Amino acid sequence: MKSYTAVLAAAALLLTAGCSSAPLSQSQASGSAAAGGEQKIQVGVIPIVDVAPIYLGQQQGFFKDEGLALDLVPAQGGAAIVPAVTSGTMDFGFSNVSSLLLAKSKGLDIKVVSAGNSSTGEQGKDFGGILVGKDSTISSATGLAGKTVAVNTLNNINDTTVRESVRKAGGDPSSVKFVELAFPDMQAALERGQVDAVQVVEPFLTLGTGAGDKLLSSNYVDTAKDLTVGTYFTTGSNVSSKPDVVKKFTAAMEKSLKYAQDNPDAVRKVLPTYTKIDAATAAKLVLPSFSPYVNRASVEQLVTLSKGDGLLKDDVKLDELLP
Repeated sequence: MKSYTAVLAAAALLLTAGCSSAPLSQSQASGSAAAGGEQKIQVGVIPIVDVAPIYLGQQQGFFKDEGLALDLVPAQGGAAIVPAVTSGTMDFGFSNVSSLLLAKSKGLDIKVVSAGNSSTGEQGKDFGGILVGKDSTISSATGLAGKTVAVNTLNNINDTTVRESVRKAGGDPSSVKFVELAFPDMQAALERGQVDAVQVVEPFLTLGTGAGDKLLSSNYVDTAKDLTVGTYFTTGSNVSSKPDVVKKFTAAMEKSLKYAQDNPDAVRKVLPTYTKIDAATAAKLVLPSFSPYVNRASVEQLVTLSKGDGLLKDDVKLDELLP
């Protein structure tokens, strides 16, 4: 296990990279037995659409069937979850792939144990995209060259994939100016003309187009076929020392992901229980794909793009990171 100093250093690096976050609760120790005799595990999650399957899996009893009692701990972002897992405060966590690539490149003991969510692979029908205002003269990603684009986190998966959209459209991604804004603040910034475009995910994509914004491109689709966007992870130490718990968690997540993929209405119904998304908005959203498999080729593409953008200086040993 990495020293706490190393964990803090890595957390600082992630924070420097722009992953704003709130601290996780450390009031409950993991690994104890729950009232029903199940093994209690803490999982760091972000209250967004992407993690709906784990809430459904909890409701459906998939984790209980494996002898696990979930304690889902919400956090604002992966910058809080990654150090919580690597320090042993939590057993598992959810994070976008780029944050884990960055953490692994810094020497953190990270191991992906389950898929999380993926792009639908359909241009114009994905859960993430680039929006411009209804009166904007920008008509394609090429037009973003030299413009200001808001992303929720700098030097992460969203600016990396926006650059790829610009590149694929024939523009110069190096001339795009990225600024960091929280998703809820982007619509107002776009309307005030503070930014030329915003990269959003659901529900902000549906809310934005509902307000008249125009979808410029689906940046996840532009990046790789069926891009794996988020995954669940633990530490390599946990994989070695607690193989049964890790195996049970992975098995329950596979059931949860398959259930979510097969039951989109259940996904829409569970969203208002752990997010601020209301039922009417949930009914309109484009849901991610909840494939139970990590698309390694898409992760390799993220590594290539991240190196090209300077986010990663070296290759990441994917055999050590991915299942």
